[in-house]
Amino acid sequence: MTAVSGLARAKVNLFLHVGPVGDDGYHPLASLVAFADIGDRITVAPADRLSLTVTGPFAEGLDGPGENLILTALRALGRAAGIGDPPVAVTLDKRLPIAAGLGGGSSDAGTALRLTRQVLALPIDDAALSRVAATVGADGPMCLFPRSAWAEGRGDALTPEPALPPLFAVLVNPGVPSPTGAVYRAYDDGPARTADRLAPPPSWETDEVIAWLAAQRNDLQGPAVSMTPAIGETLTTVAALPGVILTRMSGSGATVFGLCRDQADAEQAADVLRSSQYKGWIAACILGG
Repeated sequence: MTAVSGLARAKVNLFLHVGPVGDDGYHPLASLVAFADIGDRITVAPADRLSLTVTGPFAEGLDGPGENLILTALRALGRAAGIGDPPVAVTLDKRLPIAAGLGGGSSDAGTALRLTRQVLALPIDDAALSRVAATVGADGPMCLFPRSAWAEGRGDALTPEPALPPLFAVLVNPGVPSPTGAVYRAYDDGPARTADRLAPPPSWETDEVIAWLAAQRNDLQGPAVSMTPAIGETLTTVAALPGVILTRMSGSGATVFGLCRDQADAEQAADVLRSSQYKGWIAACILGG
């Protein structure tokens, strides 16, 4: 088979409720997750041995190929399939910011797993592939098959939500990392919240969904802002853009999203921010749908 390519979609937590850390060292979560129509690009080709090449505007921000979650996932896939390291050459075109709260590493790994299974025609079903994806972290299975879903437990108890409509957004990252572990430690130093999953919105019409989301929260936003003031400045900047109805941080940060009523508003908001000489990463996108 020749090379195959796929989009490793950016993941956005539309809300994120976090409970206190448990005896197992994990925090219980409740979130509604949507995937964007933008992300990194993964290409997988048959080869003599496993290799990874990283290109793209954010390639230099990675620790190095040896630390990449793609290799971790593919080596686990090889063990599950009984073939050793899969003989494929993987190219990662890294177009999403690093440590951005967009699930980039997990999404890269999930896309590489799906494409490698296809290229090598491995007899691994979806359930087994999900178990392999879990080796890169709790959100590995979520990012393996990117679709709108409720996430609970450690983030790995998933319930698809096909009713979520397309949501038009501008994504903005201030160009500073927001390490997940440090943000959770800062969260633990504050008042405990609950990982409550509320009832769905009364209607899945776009305006109803945005109004319902406005009543939710991201429990990691406050701790992240306290550690990285640039996130708070970005929240204020995005909230002031024309057409933006709701502004929130995604995941553990540092990316901020602004929801708009339609694609034209999202693109206009992105254009206005670019014209202001804002130094961070900016992208208009469609979430879910």
